[in-house]
Amino acid sequence: MTKLSVNINKLALIRNSRGGNNPNVINWAVNCEKFGAEGITVHPRPDERHIKYADTIALKEVVTTEFNIEGNPKEQKFIELVLQTKPTQVTLVPDNLNQLTSDHGWDTHKEADFLKEMIGLFQNHGIRTSIFVDPNPEMIEGAAKLGSNRIELYTESYAQQYFTDRSKAIAPYKLAAKIAQEIGIGVNAGHDLSLDNLQFFAQEIPNLLEVSIGHALVCDALIYGMQNTIQQYKRQLVVIS
Repeated sequence: MTKLSVNINKLALIRNSRGGNNPNVINWAVNCEKFGAEGITVHPRPDERHIKYADTIALKEVVTTEFNIEGNPKEQKFIELVLQTKPTQVTLVPDNLNQLTSDHGWDTHKEADFLKEMIGLFQNHGIRTSIFVDPNPEMIEGAAKLGSNRIELYTESYAQQYFTDRSKAIAPYKLAAKIAQEIGIGVNAGHDLSLDNLQFFAQEIPNLLEVSIGHALVCDALIYGMQNTIQQYKRQLVVIS
């Protein structure tokens, strides 16, 4: 079954808005695992507006499932953080310095030399690499040629079109996943996946290894509670054949 990795950036954003240490993101990560999450994701940014670099180091000591660190390897501090913590997986995302949230994938052809260097660096330290890409066959093939272990499909366009025409929305992702399977690269997905659209996505992408979900999941937890919410999301990932 597809693994659910909970992105706890939003919890850190709430903490930072007031100062202090409430909510305690380290304790919340442990609780998310107890509640059934199969992974914890963080995306530290240079301005540390949510997850801080110190949080990431502390999380490495307590996370017992898969630890996934997302970020832009063009930031030297990010590279140093990943090499220091050695997470299960590093997801390379082409964010700009002050970007609000991720909004595009890598051009794996134009950035081929740089990405190949970064993939090799992290893999040499035993860290699985994933490249954040749009559902574009050329970019997926490019990621595979560079030696990346996985891709993470950027799913915002799917989420935006889901209620209008879900079959049309999922079509490029089905093709992308099919190509990835044929060329031997693993498939993750993330961005704007929610209780509304996750089940259909998982049913249509049978080779989906992992989803990383933060914003929608934390918003739902405000209503349903974190334990119940994580279980609801996990039920969406149960594909009935």
